[in-house]
Amino acid sequence: MTTPLFDEFDPVSSKLWKQKIQFELDGADYNDTMIWNSPEDIKVKPFYHSDELARKYSLTTNASTFSICQNIFVYDVDKSIERALDTLNRGAESLRFTIENETIDFDKLLSSLPLEGLVLYFNFSFFSINCIQRIETIVQDRNATLYYNVDPIGQLAKDGNWFSTPDKTNFDSLNTISKISSKNAFLSIDMSLYQNAGANMVQQLAYGLGHVNEYFNRIPKIDSKIVFEISVGTNYFFEIAKLRAFRILFKALATEYNYNHDCHILVTPTKRNKSIYGYNVNMLRTTTECMSAILGGADSVANLPYDSVYHKDNEFGDRISRNQLLVLKEESHLDKVNNPADGSYYIESLTQQLADKALALFKEMETRGGFLKLLNEGVIKNKIQISADKEQHLFDTKADPLIGTTKHASREDLMKAELELFPFVKINPRKTLITPIIEKRLADQLDQDRLATE
Repeated sequence: MTTPLFDEFDPVSSKLWKQKIQFELDGADYNDTMIWNSPEDIKVKPFYHSDELARKYSLTTNASTFSICQNIFVYDVDKSIERALDTLNRGAESLRFTIENETIDFDKLLSSLPLEGLVLYFNFSFFSINCIQRIETIVQDRNATLYYNVDPIGQLAKDGNWFSTPDKTNFDSLNTISKISSKNAFLSIDMSLYQNAGANMVQQLAYGLGHVNEYFNRIPKIDSKIVFEISVGTNYFFEIAKLRAFRILFKALATEYNYNHDCHILVTPTKRNKSIYGYNVNMLRTTTECMSAILGGADSVANLPYDSVYHKDNEFGDRISRNQLLVLKEESHLDKVNNPADGSYYIESLTQQLADKALALFKEMETRGGFLKLLNEGVIKNKIQISADKEQHLFDTKADPLIGTTKHASREDLMKAELELFPFVKINPRKTLITPIIEKRLADQLDQDRLATE
């Protein structure tokens, strides 16, 4: 706040506030009693003051323009078209198609949609230049915005192997696609993998930065926006700061490569804290996570249905998840103000500290050969595992409880008959180039134990 509203009150410095708090503590130590450390080694104070905040960055976020995105898994094209049209009529503003089969009838799928002004994301489980050429031909002269979300390094990290591409490396194919898709975005960075596997926030930011830096070094010319798929958890203010910090970091990196586009951030709530039992609490978690995404400056938010852990896509789960975002947008009016987190000394301090620590980690990775080298050597996976194990220990010992799961759990829930999906870590023994980074829910083992006793 730059304009003082209450000149009749004398300003109170942070030093005076600390003295008052110390007096009220009646001899207890201020640092031991009032300050706690986050998993990122950030000291969280009881209050924040303008005279302690040295702003080192400029940041603009546009909460007023965030879009509500609906996830659609494409298997039966006719049903997918029906779902897409229905969800657009019910408030969705963009669609994310997950496609596992290259033989899908893209002409039928896309020609049936109102493409004018529509934003579409494509998550492919394969890498096909021909597929993208087909889509480009179908949508030409239509005013649609497409994000292909192609991420070979993310595929290597998640699967242990590169995409299979005939006669070309994945980077050669990316360079070809960059020429085919002159208008639409072809490149994506899957940062959600790191969060869902248990990385702390500094690691998520640094690994995302190192991840995209590998592409900057290997693709001579990137003329379109880059999509960053990011997951957010329930550490409300930290998650807001995390998204803000990433925009700052990306802008600094992009400047070094003369890349002139802002990053495009697509946010989804984390899977890590979701549970089978106490599933309704998942709705509360995703609500606060979506709020963090919006206030942190997400361009698009794709909510996670409360039952996504154990149910296949269904109309009820989709409707609830979409309506959560509609309530936040239309009734909570989170789309009315840009830069909504500005002026919060707490969030600004967190943003600055997260950015500083992530930048330091990124620089350390670069001195050791870069993100891809460390990924191939297993260093990235091991670092994430250390953070994940610490978080798992806090969960298992109930030092960091999960409401509805380790605290206030309902013993009346019977879920064995509800499982339509296998909700636990899948083991698929096969030959891989590297050991993949595995996503795992905190309640994975606890849910298994409860199912076994039903």
